[in-house]
Amino acid sequence: MLRSRSSRLGVLNDFTRSNFLMTEIKAVFFDLYGTLAGFDPPRDEIQARAAAVFGFEVTKQGIDAGYHLADEFMTGQNATRPVRTLNADEQWAFFSRFEQLILQGAGHDVDLATAAEVWGEVRKQEYRLALFPDVIDGLDRLRSRGLIVAAISNINQSAQKLCEEMKLTGHVDFATTSGETGFEKPDPRIFEAALRKARVTASEALFIGDQLESDIYGAENAGLRPILMDRFNGYPNYDKHPRVTDMESTIALITEMMAE
Repeated sequence: MLRSRSSRLGVLNDFTRSNFLMTEIKAVFFDLYGTLAGFDPPRDEIQARAAAVFGFEVTKQGIDAGYHLADEFMTGQNATRPVRTLNADEQWAFFSRFEQLILQGAGHDVDLATAAEVWGEVRKQEYRLALFPDVIDGLDRLRSRGLIVAAISNINQSAQKLCEEMKLTGHVDFATTSGETGFEKPDPRIFEAALRKARVTASEALFIGDQLESDIYGAENAGLRPILMDRFNGYPNYDKHPRVTDMESTIALITEMMAE
């Protein structure tokens, strides 16, 4: 059953609500990691196995909290000097700190050397990025309504390779990547590249992502209408923009907006 109109839009102020409802929606863009896709096996299982080698016990809730901190750290790095541009030593130092934040969120304060060892155990495991179970059906439902649907990702590869590897081909109209454009979210130029591909204006496009700095504020600064995807409940009280938790609630919100 659909939630009420005010519930889905949250307690947005009148100006924000009017911005969301006054312009025709022609395109819906999605972030990839954390929004359309996650690790397989799940990240909490990967981290639990690595942490156990060092005697650390972690929970899914703790790992989710840790990734909330670590992903914000990555966003900050990509906004100043993208991770893909770091040399091998710099990347190792970065991911040591990344792992340290994950463990911190899980309740373990460790030094960087220990965090680096845990990260080394994470890297030994086999895992891949895979779409969440609700994604393909959700994307297809949006496209069936005549919307242009695309992915925008801070991934260092081509759009074609991204779509092929993630099995998005035929379910999105295109993808835009930092590997092709040379720009990472929150840089407005990666959003602008997607708008040019879609041949729509910024006000005609929604952007759905899970990170405040790179996705939500980045999209907002580029003139798009942002929606927070909060699959892991990292921002339960967020109300500056609409917040959704899965593809079903995303489609419900977009359906409501298109009905205005």
